[in-house]
Amino acid sequence: MTTPFTWPERVTLCEVGLRDGLQNESVIPTLEQKLRLLDSVVSSGIKIIEVGAFVHPKAVPQMADTDALCRAMNKVDGVEYRALVPNLKGVQRAFDAGITKAKLTVSASEAHCLANLNSTPGKIVDGFADCAEFAAQNGLTLSGAISTSFGCPFQGKVPVIQVENVVQRFVALGITELSLSDTTGMANPRQVYELGCAMRDKFPSVRWVMHFHNTRDMALANIVTAIQAGIHVFDGAFAGLGGCPFAPGATGNVATEDVIHMLHEMGIDTGIDLLKAMDTARLAAKYVDHPPTSAVITAGRCADLHRRID
Repeated sequence: MTTPFTWPERVTLCEVGLRDGLQNESVIPTLEQKLRLLDSVVSSGIKIIEVGAFVHPKAVPQMADTDALCRAMNKVDGVEYRALVPNLKGVQRAFDAGITKAKLTVSASEAHCLANLNSTPGKIVDGFADCAEFAAQNGLTLSGAISTSFGCPFQGKVPVIQVENVVQRFVALGITELSLSDTTGMANPRQVYELGCAMRDKFPSVRWVMHFHNTRDMALANIVTAIQAGIHVFDGAFAGLGGCPFAPGATGNVATEDVIHMLHEMGIDTGIDLLKAMDTARLAAKYVDHPPTSAVITAGRCADLHRRID
């Protein structure tokens, strides 16, 4: 007899709107507006927040004030504040700004790495050795993100072995929290399930995160199948904002408030106040001057409809 699948009681969400959500926007919120957004995210109950990226301002001008943001923000006990970093200089800047967790990123796609960095994924991760050494010496925690894990605008499908090779190199550096990222929204549920199961079986010591863009309206379905594969940590961005300036066709992240709404309707706790998360999305949409893309803001909560019918 087949053992029935048991849904988890709780799923963890990370808010990446301040970084991945804003990095593709033409209207850049001010530092004061970013700080208000950060306070709004914290007040909703989200405990993991990606506050920005320590990258060159010419490459991603939306992240030019990340140092100032990190120094000015009010840190709340129990909340993890992390930032994206591309190299040792980024790690050092993060440390100097008071960040205690930094995320290194590399593409699983060789074509994507060659197009943007003129190097291969393996060489890029091997080059993170100095970042790992600095982090170990200074009490900084490192995580990793593997972009284009499910598909690439230059290469098309990305073989599982390419993802596996990158994971092995991250683990060799002692980095054991890794995100599988669907940078251009090419993933489908079957692929997510199979890759999630394969990575969990191959690397049981890794804490897995999945990061979905909703380019083709499959992000929520992908999250459901990722949960079935045993993964319980996901990224989202308020108002469904986002995109990658280095990957053609990359559009918005899955909206944090849509993920919260879906999970709560499924009876899965997130520890997040949905109404406050929706307020954050409306505030973010106001600052970037275009409407939020989230379905729950457009249609309203199922819970409200249930009350009216009852």
